[in-house]
Amino acid sequence: MNVLNFVNAFFGDSAHWHGYDGIPRRLLEHVRYSLLALVLAAAVGLPVGLLTGHTGRGGNALALIATAARALPSFGLLVLMFVLLDFGLLPVMIPLVVLAVPPILVTTYEAVRSVDPSPVDAARGMGMHEPRILLRVELPVALPLILSGLRSAAVQIVSTATIAAYVSLGGLGRYIVDGLYQRDYEKVVGGATLVAALALVTLAVFWAAGRFAVSPGVRRR
Repeated sequence: MNVLNFVNAFFGDSAHWHGYDGIPRRLLEHVRYSLLALVLAAAVGLPVGLLTGHTGRGGNALALIATAARALPSFGLLVLMFVLLDFGLLPVMIPLVVLAVPPILVTTYEAVRSVDPSPVDAARGMGMHEPRILLRVELPVALPLILSGLRSAAVQIVSTATIAAYVSLGGLGRYIVDGLYQRDYEKVVGGATLVAALALVTLAVFWAAGRFAVSPGVRRR
């Protein structure tokens, strides 16, 4: 039985579309975990990246922190948090946020630093205050690269949020973990397909956000 047959059998089984273990419920759980982790990571990474990018200070420290955070194994961190904090959503959120902060932080910093200094200097010459320069001059130009960092973080979160199933939470990882335990490879392949499809949808959402939020003049650069 090949992979396509597994996929057809999984999605063709009406039992997988209803009830506690149904696809709609597991998909909603996965999206909820992913959105929460992305919001928390953005709340940390965006302000720090914008501030350090605007001032030009702390770039080396950011690179060091990002490298250290990327070196941490998400599953190992999950196990450690589970041992320390027991069951719950917090042990899952910590490794997901740690995974997502570095791309947001570093990309935001680099995006602001790459803005042409000429309009920034002109804004200062007109007497514009620093927060206004950041928000009105630098941010619109840096937005495409900032969105790329958020997109990268979101895809990583969606792919890695399957680890929630290892500490008895839900999400699409439930199909993969339970399927491996039960030797039900139809369920494993179905769960993996759903995760991959959700990652593609995430890419499409950020593409649409870029088309909507980024000024046409900046997009054409």
